[in-house]
Amino acid sequence: MDQKLKFKEKVAYGFGDFASSMFWKIFSVYLLYYYTDVFGISAAIVGTMFLITRIWDTALDPIIGIIADRTNTKWGKFRPYLLWVAIPFGIVGVLTFTTPNLSLTGKVIYAYVTYTLMMMVYSAINVPYASLMGVMTSNIKDRTALSTYRFVFAFAGSILVLATAEPLVSWFSQTASGIDAQRGWFFTMVLYACIAAVFFYFTFAWTKERISPPKEQKSSLKDDLKNLAKNKPWFILLGAGVSTLIFNSLRDGSVIYYFKYYFQSQQAFELPIFKVAINYSTLYLVLGQAANIVGVVLAKPISDKIGKKNTFLYAMLIAALLSCVFYFFKENDLMLIFTFQFLISICAGCIFPLLWSMYADIADYSEWKTGRRATGLIFSSSSMSQKLGWTLGGALTGWMLAIYGFEANVSQTIETQSGIRMMLSFIPATGAALSAVFIGFYKLNDSLMNTISGELEQRRTKDKIEQEN
Repeated sequence: MDQKLKFKEKVAYGFGDFASSMFWKIFSVYLLYYYTDVFGISAAIVGTMFLITRIWDTALDPIIGIIADRTNTKWGKFRPYLLWVAIPFGIVGVLTFTTPNLSLTGKVIYAYVTYTLMMMVYSAINVPYASLMGVMTSNIKDRTALSTYRFVFAFAGSILVLATAEPLVSWFSQTASGIDAQRGWFFTMVLYACIAAVFFYFTFAWTKERISPPKEQKSSLKDDLKNLAKNKPWFILLGAGVSTLIFNSLRDGSVIYYFKYYFQSQQAFELPIFKVAINYSTLYLVLGQAANIVGVVLAKPISDKIGKKNTFLYAMLIAALLSCVFYFFKENDLMLIFTFQFLISICAGCIFPLLWSMYADIADYSEWKTGRRATGLIFSSSSMSQKLGWTLGGALTGWMLAIYGFEANVSQTIETQSGIRMMLSFIPATGAALSAVFIGFYKLNDSLMNTISGELEQRRTKDKIEQEN
């Protein structure tokens, strides 16, 4: 039951987050910009849309987890969703970045509908995908290793998007009659959708579910929710996760505006073959994702020495401090801007494999304490925290742009530029600091989890022997 995972299976699991992170990153970095500067609706409208649609979608995640927990197929509980939802995931993603020829009101309605559908489809595939880790292995160190593979691939997918999105959009936008940015975004998303669907299929085909609920457990939503309501570590990690995502969402969503409206020149250099400009924003974002991978790789050896909780806590405190310093950099401090982006992103990268590994620990803790296992419901909180943090961060980004007087495609005032700088420094630093406060109350240390894991393994072995007899 505690079978060691092979390299192929770890890589296959990573493929799933490569696929979803492609879309997640393009939404978190470019979607607000797409809506304001290409689609043609105001930042305030987009901020409100993000809040309304994502609150519904955040509430949907536990429902998806509950349904997945009660799914029984020859492929398991969670893997089938990777097969069933991959193609709808890609199609709706393309529709989200499609600009119909409608009135302003029509565009707002279209944006609400397609974005709501996108987030629903994202939940339908990502909640089961996240839950899959909880049933692939019960070894806590293997889970951290598996989570490391996952996030190396996640950030690799993000790097692919960040390195190619602007050049691809620019290339696809070139037509005989001039530049058509709407066309550029459409065909870029078609390409990304095809890649994502293929990677989700390989995750489905090359992974295996090994852990099942206790044999005496009967399906009871009331009991699952009752147990979850008493699970203090779950609430603590939910708060830490939401705060971390606010931190990341604010920083990601502000980058394009920072370089477009604060820097005199956006272009770093030009690719001579394709005659496509590479902007500072692209280099900044790609550097951040590369640093995230460094953080992911460092997470396991550091957490093995000082524990997951302490690694999480110190990383967020350092990220908050460095983010505050970031505000004071001017346009000619380019080297410092990129150096601090690298350091902050290492801290952020450390968090994510720990966060998902800790959710798996909480699923074990719940089973150990209550005798019931609700992997999908518990893991839905990881997606829920991701969505809720992204909701609040995205809405705040849109609203703050409006408050600071932002107007698309015109020169910004000194006050607006200062506000955009705040959105990359002091404001996200608050989210990082709050995350550290939450995790300070987390009690499931590695020693306790080793005890819990050992006792659960004895129970499962006993159940298996009884079933065979």
